[in-house]
Amino acid sequence: MSTETRSTLTFFILLAILVVVTILNFFLPQGEVATLLSASQTPKWQMALSGAGMTVVIYGLLGFLGLILWRNLGFPEIWAENVTNRQRFLIPALVGAALGCVVIIGDLIFSPYNGIGRLMHPPFPTSLVATVAAAIGEEMIFRLFFISFWTWLVGKVILRGRGLNVVYWVAATCSALIFAASHLPSLMIILGVNDLTQLSPILLFEIFLLNGVVSIFAAYYFRKYGFLAPVGIHFWADIVWHVLWGLV
Repeated sequence: MSTETRSTLTFFILLAILVVVTILNFFLPQGEVATLLSASQTPKWQMALSGAGMTVVIYGLLGFLGLILWRNLGFPEIWAENVTNRQRFLIPALVGAALGCVVIIGDLIFSPYNGIGRLMHPPFPTSLVATVAAAIGEEMIFRLFFISFWTWLVGKVILRGRGLNVVYWVAATCSALIFAASHLPSLMIILGVNDLTQLSPILLFEIFLLNGVVSIFAAYYFRKYGFLAPVGIHFWADIVWHVLWGLV
């Protein structure tokens, strides 16, 4: 089996795992957002199937497009032969666990001043399922698709390969900002606020700083070792932050 074929197959295996955990998530305890789901008149199985369908269409199509564009840019395949399993799995695990600790420390520092205290965590075992979903799904959108698309469009199509490294890091920085911002709607729902101005500037700074740091590391290892590296970083960061610290 060729490297490209193996990498493509791995992408679809990850997508299948994402679909399964998306369905499973609807039937697990939801913590602070439980009242929102219980207020809905739609049966859980219908919401689960709808979520699975949206996952296949949105994450599948955008992620696969990102994989093709990433390949077109000549960056490492998921199973690139010049990347070792130590680089593909062990290093991201260590980096991710360290980043999870950084997020914990950051939250402890900001919590007395952000207006809400410590950030919330999904209850266990939902936190574990959500970790798998976030590590695969968010990396498909924010790293595999977003960075690949804009690096390809601006760096390769518009600039014809000039300044590709600069374009990559501009795209990675934008990805980090949007990734951090994507956490705000759920936070606003949990807190029951309708306007960003109701959130403390310190809280906003905390959200963007901590999520941004994880994103930049994910982007760095994405380009260095391929797509499994940011997935691993995200997974182990959330294991430490949401699962282990959430239990504490």
